[in-house]
Amino acid sequence: MAHRIGRRKNVKKGFQFTLMVVGASGLGRTTFINTLCDADVVPKRESDDPEMAHIEEGIKIKPYNVELEEDGVKISLTVVDTPGFGDMIDNEHCFQEILGYLERQYDDILSEESRIKRNPRFRDNRVHALLYFITPTGHSLREIDLELMKRLSPRINVIPVIGKSDSLTPQELADFKKRIMEDIEHHNIPIYNFPYDPEEDDEETVEENSELRSLLPFALIGCEEEIMVNGRKVRARQYPWGIVEVDNSQHCDFAKLRFALLSSHLQDLKEITHDYLYENYRTEKLSRNAESSSE
Repeated sequence: MAHRIGRRKNVKKGFQFTLMVVGASGLGRTTFINTLCDADVVPKRESDDPEMAHIEEGIKIKPYNVELEEDGVKISLTVVDTPGFGDMIDNEHCFQEILGYLERQYDDILSEESRIKRNPRFRDNRVHALLYFITPTGHSLREIDLELMKRLSPRINVIPVIGKSDSLTPQELADFKKRIMEDIEHHNIPIYNFPYDPEEDDEETVEENSELRSLLPFALIGCEEEIMVNGRKVRARQYPWGIVEVDNSQHCDFAKLRFALLSSHLQDLKEITHDYLYENYRTEKLSRNAESSSE
């Protein structure tokens, strides 16, 4: 499945953008969201009660809204968190819940489009990108990783990331990234791979997208604490062997991913969602309805 090539648009007015974040507990999802928004958007989970440890709570889907400004452009960002994903013995329910949520947003648009009189207050809650947090095992993708990406990629732009990537050495991380991309290719999983066409696109777009593609899956380190480094305050983790800076592209891919999501590729992700993923869903749904009504 080849995604349509996106072009960068001049952004004058504000944007509404929705991002879903999925991954097992303990991979730094909450910290990532708060670091991305530079605010306490998602509350920290209280320490778990050992008395309740045996109870499987299941997945929850929680949207959080935040207003951001990037290079003078206002972004009304909704981050959809999915606490409880991957914590259960059988994760079939998790896949169904997430897929159901994505498709409900499409259904809302579908019914709004078929109204004679549109609702001026209608809010488009379609999710434009899904960051899938992969556990930094250093080996290869697990069954749950492959299954989730396979099931959800027809409905959403899936972008794989590695949570807590500072738990791997630079060489382990490079090898892990390579193995993950080999797995994704082997299983024909159509992730969002920053599409470009050397024939059609300008040199700058080709260069930028090929660099972002080469970083997949993005290695992330989340940290909300600031420490002083060479006389300036930076978001960083302090280790006995040194300091890892969140916004330093030499240390992790956070800054490049943030810029792609909230600036350079925001419009492309929205367009692919509307023109391709939603249109496919719409066609499937309408043909299903037509078939069932003719029976």
